[in-house]
Order: sequence, then structure tokens, then C-alpha cells
Amino acid sequence: MTETSGLGAVVLGGEDRAAAVAAVKAQLRASIGDDDALIAAMIEVALGVAEQFVGQVLIAREVSAVLAGGAGWQLLPVGPVGAITAVTAVGTALPIADYAVDVDAQGLGWVRVPRRASVIARAGMSADWAGLPAAVRHGAVMLAAHLFEDRSGTAPVPAAVTALWRPFRRMTLMQAVHA
Repeated sequence: MTETSGLGAVVLGGEDRAAAVAAVKAQLRASIGDDDALIAAMIEVALGVAEQFVGQVLIAREVSAVLAGGAGWQLLPVGPVGAITAVTAVGTALPIADYAVDVDAQGLGWVRVPRRASVIARAGMSADWAGLPAAVRHGAVMLAAHLFEDRSGTAPVPAAVTALWRPFRRMTLMQAVHA
């Protein structure tokens, strides 16, 4: 059993927020700043939806997961993982000799821990908004603009949004195994 936290909330800051809002405003052909806070909220929602669709953390941030523990390697439920920064037993200190960590070439994070443990990792496809693949960024902009224009929620989401994201979708046909 794996419990994960910190995955659903995408919060843009500083330059990322300004760049994303500017991109959505360009899509909307809007120039007034009255709705910037609402547009920023819409882009963060759109990025959260994109993460759920592609199965990856988009903009790098710290995430945590609680692993059940056992003799074998356990896969972290988020990716791509850049680094595993902490492993602690739930409720007690965990000596470094009691666990092992690995991040493979595909960005999958692996942990071998004998008992229930909390794992903190840095995960994300890109360090910032500008580093995201253009198709992912544009799909998020299109979805945010759609959400902004159709606040009643009655119009269907443009099919182009998922078409832009589909090449980045991580799907597996079988459970991953660490050697």
C-alpha cells in the first residue's frame, strides 16, 4: 500500500506564474489585468489535470509517499524522480543502513525499506514553466482559457488538449520490477 501526498496541488510562483498568465491572456486575446488572479488559478487547475492525464509531475517540486515496507524494492508512485531526498520510518528514526534507494534511467524512484516508511523525493518533468515541452504548455494554456471562458462548465473540453498531452502519457501494461 502506498499513500501519496503533495501531488494534486500545482502552485506556480514568480516568473512561472507571470509567463503562464501571459500565455493564457494571449490565447484569450485579453489585455486587462483585472482577471490575472483568476487566470492564474485556472492555469494551476489545468496543470493539475495535465499531471493526472500524463501520469507525471510536470514542474519539479517535493513530493512524499508512505510505503508499506518489505524485503523487495518498491516503486514510488510519482515520476519522473530526480532525487530521493529522505527516507524515515513512520514514527521512529531509520538508520541509513536499513534502507536503499535508486533512481533508474526512466526516472522511476525505487526504495527498499524493511518497514513502513515515509519517502520524500524531488520529482518533475521540468524545473519551470518555460522548460515544459511546448505541447504540454500549450495544452494547459488551452484548457485554462477554456475554463476561464466557460465558467458554467457546460461546454466540452477541446479534444486538442488531450491530443497535445497524449505523447507524454506514461502508461504501463505490467508492474515495474527493479533488479
